[in-house]
Amino acid sequence: MTVDRVSVTPAAEALLRKMQGIHGPLLFHQSGGCCDGSAPMCFPRGEFRVGQEDVFLGTIVDTPFYISGPQFEYWQHTHLTIDVVKGRGSGFSVEAPEGVRFLIRSRVFTDDEHYTLQKAGPPPRGPQHG
Repeated sequence: MTVDRVSVTPAAEALLRKMQGIHGPLLFHQSGGCCDGSAPMCFPRGEFRVGQEDVFLGTIVDTPFYISGPQFEYWQHTHLTIDVVKGRGSGFSVEAPEGVRFLIRSRVFTDDEHYTLQKAGPPPRGPQHG
């Protein structure tokens, strides 16, 4: 059994593919903080520098997804689903001009998922993609 730490809804997948068509390869980063700092930000891949403490959670629609180390400590027990909703955030995420924004939906891992993740060890930190 493998357990994904991050997934995407069909609506978010469609928007992500549209954004890839406009901007090329992308990268997600979830930082934390208040307000839009807690929203996932999507950047052209070369325009965001992944830090050594950022945690790589996986890839969705050919797009690597990272979360800040401190935020991961809070959210390590949750599965994250990227969704899209109407409205504009105040960040620099690529979808902002579309009048929509990416959003995190989360749920706690089941006992079986948690056990599988514990056996696999911690996810990698630092840049995993060029």
